[in-house]
Parts: sequence; structure tokens; C-alpha cells
Amino acid sequence: MEGMATRSEAGDVHELSAPRGWVQRHRPLLDAAGIAAVSVVAAAAGLGEIWDVLSMLPEPVSPWWGVVIAVPGIVCVALKRRYPRTGLAIVTVLSVIALFTVGGLGTLVAFLDLLWTVTFRATPAGRRRILAACIAGTAAITSLSLVLTGDVRIAVLIGLQLGALLGTDYWWATAVAQANELAELHRREAREVVRLAERDRDAALQRERDGMARELHDLVAGHVSAMAIRAEAALSSGRDAAADGAALRAVRDSSLEAHHALRSMITVLRAGGGELVVPPRLDRVPGYVDEARRAGLAVRFDGPPQAAVPAAVEQLAARVVQESLANCVRHAAGGQVAIEIEVDARALVVRVDSRDGRPLDRPSLPGNGSGLAMLGERVRALGGRFDAGPAGTGWSVQASLPVGA
Repeated sequence: MEGMATRSEAGDVHELSAPRGWVQRHRPLLDAAGIAAVSVVAAAAGLGEIWDVLSMLPEPVSPWWGVVIAVPGIVCVALKRRYPRTGLAIVTVLSVIALFTVGGLGTLVAFLDLLWTVTFRATPAGRRRILAACIAGTAAITSLSLVLTGDVRIAVLIGLQLGALLGTDYWWATAVAQANELAELHRREAREVVRLAERDRDAALQRERDGMARELHDLVAGHVSAMAIRAEAALSSGRDAAADGAALRAVRDSSLEAHHALRSMITVLRAGGGELVVPPRLDRVPGYVDEARRAGLAVRFDGPPQAAVPAAVEQLAARVVQESLANCVRHAAGGQVAIEIEVDARALVVRVDSRDGRPLDRPSLPGNGSGLAMLGERVRALGGRFDAGPAGTGWSVQASLPVGA
């Protein structure tokens, strides 16, 4: 019989050692050869009929007739991987004929081998049908035994023996099939766990990338663009020692801040520890306003509110003002900007409106909208509302942040 072979025998052979793989590839032929050997040895020992009381022949016959009738069954065993159910049907007929005529162990062993194979490969519903057929067959043979012998004890003994043979064969095949099904289920679950782990890892990596992109944009992009604008202003104007010095100092300050922010981020990324630059809060907004005024904007700002709000809300509000002013410097140079920050019991509202400006000709600082997009993601992550778009002849950015975030 197939023993502990799996449903994917052919595909698993390469995973086995060379001798075991060879045995698995030639298992049907080896089983057929073993059954043939059992038949010959039994015939040579004079073991013909198993239940001779059931023989319907008038005279005893040579036990070698059992070998003859077992030959088709042995061929069916050799072909059981291709035609298991057809082989079982043929051997079932041969077994019934042998049972009531010449007997022989070979036919019985071939029948049990094919019954095991078919049961092992069957679906759960198919196995239930096979069990019902085994029960019905055992009951039929027991009844025929009673009719032929007229002895209840002999009929019951034959029924018990046949039932034990069929029951053991069926139970063994079912147990191995269920064990393999359970193993396959565990393999599928393991593959699913690996797939989910990979998905979670990819999602975590994406979150890391998004976080790095936000930090780089917030900490570096504004300083770099400010350096470019101040340098271009100094280059495009006439030589003025005081103005050039102020521009150089502004460039130096922005470069130092960008350098400090980059070193902070690199430390976190390489060592896995440390802290990033502390995010700005509303007390930094007046500084952003002064920078914007020095860049040529006419900014109106009455000052930050005095009400206490959560740190995350305050930091994000400062980021909204910082990014909005940076965009105004690049895309609304020389324009007028109004900043309003209001707080009530439910939300902190930031509004930055600009008008009458024009995009810078030099230096060219084209944007891709990522800054506003990331601001919108952050605001919505806190449960707020974010809007940015044209308003009349200018541009308006508005964020509403719940103070309970």
C-alpha cells in the first residue's frame, strides 16, 4: 500500500533522498511485485481458500488457481496511480469470484491495496460513500455465508473477519488522508501568515518612507528654497554692502538650520535612536512672518491665540502657516498675505489668504503639490478638515483641527 504518501507524490519526490525517491516513483510496481510474491508463497504453502466453507466448487482445486485469478488484480495494482477506481472495480469482482471459488490471498491483498488507494484519494463525501459500501458489502457477504453454510456462528465469524479487514483498511487510509489534509491546511495558513507579514512589512516601509518624506520636506525644503531666494535677490540687485551682508546672513542661518535638521534625521535613521528636531509650535509663527516679510511679502498677522490646545494640534497649525508662507514666497512674490488663527471650544482654525502676487522668475522653484498634499494627509489624520485652492484673484489655505485630537 501507499503508506504515508501525500497527494502530491510526484511533486514531492525531488524533496526526498535518492533511495526513498526511487521507491516513491516505483511504488505501484513494487506493491504489485509484493502481492505477486505473497500469492506464490501462499500457493506453494498450500494456502488456497481463506474461507473454504464458502466455495461453491464441487471439488477442491489447486491453490495455484488462486495465483491465476490474482494476476489481473496485480496488474490493476501496478496501474493504480492512473486508474485507481477502475482497478478497484475490477478487483472487487475478482475478489467475489475468488471468495466463492478458488480463494487465494493475492486477490484479497490486491483488493485491500486498491481500496486503501481510492479511499486515500477520495474527498470527505467520497469517503463516506466508500464506508457505506464497505458496510453494505460486509452485510451482504455475511448474509450469503449464512445462506451457504446454514450456520449462524460461521456467518458471524466471517462477517466479523471481513468487517475487521475492511474497517482497518478504511480507517488507515482515512487517517492518513486527514493527516495530509491537516498538514496542507497548516501549510496554507503558514503561507498566508507569510503573505500577511510581507504585506505588513511593505506597509510599514511605506509609512517609514512617507514619514521621512514629510520630515525632509518640513525641515529642509523651506530652508533650501529660502537660501535660493535670498541668494538670487542679492545677485540680481546692485552691490550694497549692507543688503548683501543681510542676504548672506539669512543664507547662513537657513543653511545652519537645514544642516542641523539633516544631522538630526541621519542620527535617527542610522542609530535607530535620538530625537528629531522638535516640531514648531505657534510661538514660531511670528518668526515665519518676519522671514516672509524680509522675502518681500506684505503679511498681516495679529498674533497667535492664547488659548491652550493640544501639542499635536498646535504643531500642525504651525506647519500649515509655515508651508503656506513658503508657497506664497515662491508663487505669490510681492503679494499681500493675511493669516488668521482662531480657537473655539471645538476646533482651531488656520486660514492663510494671499493675493496680488506673482510667481518668481528667478530662481525657478516649481512645486509638485506634495507639500499641500502632505498637509492635507496630516490634518485628516487628526480628524480635521483641509482645503486649499484659488480664491478670487489669489489663493487660500484653510485647516480646521479638532482641539480634542
